[in-house]
Amino acid sequence: MPRADMASLIQKIARQARSTFKVLPSGDATTFQDNLAQLRKLLEKIRAEDLNLGARRNGGQPHQGPPVTYMHICETDCFSMGVFLLQSGACIPLHDHPGMHGLLKVLFGQVTVKCFDKEEEEEEEEEREAAGADSVQFNPPLLQCQRAALRRSLRRSSAVLSEASDPCLLTPLQGNMHQIEARDGPAAFLDILAPPYDPDEGRDCHYFEVLQVSENAGNSSPPPQQQTPPPQPVWLLEVPQPADFWCGGEPYPGPKVSP
Repeated sequence: MPRADMASLIQKIARQARSTFKVLPSGDATTFQDNLAQLRKLLEKIRAEDLNLGARRNGGQPHQGPPVTYMHICETDCFSMGVFLLQSGACIPLHDHPGMHGLLKVLFGQVTVKCFDKEEEEEEEEEREAAGADSVQFNPPLLQCQRAALRRSLRRSSAVLSEASDPCLLTPLQGNMHQIEARDGPAAFLDILAPPYDPDEGRDCHYFEVLQVSENAGNSSPPPQQQTPPPQPVWLLEVPQPADFWCGGEPYPGPKVSP
């Protein structure tokens, strides 16, 4: 059962998420950052027991079925919230969140999160041409038609998160593409996306594969006056949803939420 003093915590999180994301960051940046800070503080307090997931954290039996399941909690026009449960070794492949903010808070277990930054939309094509994408040699080689699906990114971080970790934040540019893998057993995390996925509004999920560049390609030395080279780009190829990944659904057992 949820702790008595935390019975409404998930409700408070939902209402704070609504307050945070109903104001666009570009409209009132100060108010947005203040609200976001309050939301992160609330997320730091959430535990598996508050959502009636304590039994799973304490050794729930593995089950047959999809490697990942999703518990829907609530959704509005400005955000969605739910819980992802990953079986041991399961991985949510590298994917993006176009134009979206997101927060991830581990409820039990451990996950490895690998994040990549997204380039500015309006500069992406120009920078890709400037970087000479058409002349880069990949291993294995790409077909010409595949090069149209290339995305240039920068590796931002790779971290192991547990229930003791702070919430992980992604923005439309920073950490917007990431991969999440369960380590050493099953894991679960609370997930907030703002605004929700909506293909009709251009917010569809895309999957990516990290490409290997041939060692003899793109060897250029930095100018003599430059102490360290700039961050090197990571080339990502948009691919279909991996065949070994699928996500099922299951009922949310925690307190009722009305955002």
